[in-house]
Amino acid sequence: MKKILILHGTSGNSKSNWFLWLKRNLEEQGYLVWVPDLPHAEKPNISRYNKFIFANKDWSFDEETYIVGHSSGAVAILGLLQHLPKDIKINTCVLVGSFKDDLGWETLNELFLEKFNFDLIKSHARKFIFIHSDNDPYCPLEHAKYLAKKLDGKLIIKKGGGHFSANDDPKWKKFPFILELLKKIRKSSQILTKLYHNMSINILCHPREDGDPVN
Repeated sequence: MKKILILHGTSGNSKSNWFLWLKRNLEEQGYLVWVPDLPHAEKPNISRYNKFIFANKDWSFDEETYIVGHSSGAVAILGLLQHLPKDIKINTCVLVGSFKDDLGWETLNELFLEKFNFDLIKSHARKFIFIHSDNDPYCPLEHAKYLAKKLDGKLIIKKGGGHFSANDDPKWKKFPFILELLKKIRKSSQILTKLYHNMSINILCHPREDGDPVN
């Protein structure tokens, strides 16, 4: 079943910003959506977040899983992927307003207690998409560029988006762009799955004859 985990940012909760709006719209499209209230989000901590998320026995990670994270929730995605079981690979991660270090804020330093292993993180997701604005007042665009490069991800720069936070601008109670983006990602994944399936059938229907060269 297609499912999406949405992670909020520092001092936020499941009702902050555009999270409930996105959840409602995704559920209408048939997604199973979890927007947890992360514990002690006033002081984000990767280990604490991971224990909380992995403790939910009703939630699992697989190739039909997508994760969306905002601000420190985007950074938390990296820590989560780094600690997934070796054989687990999810579909896509969307990181909104991300950053690569604590930005000089003591509040954020527990996100970076463990060094990120970007090769390991990459091995646990098919695709990384970064959404950042050209005028984020908290997280420099260079941080998103750095992370996108490390993870072979795609960076989408939105003009005048700020930090995509309703605390700064009430228009961010909704985020139609992400909804449309996820639709496109899902559609492209379905096309690829069908293509691979057809290729497998073709191979099974045309087995190699003895003596044929092996390519």
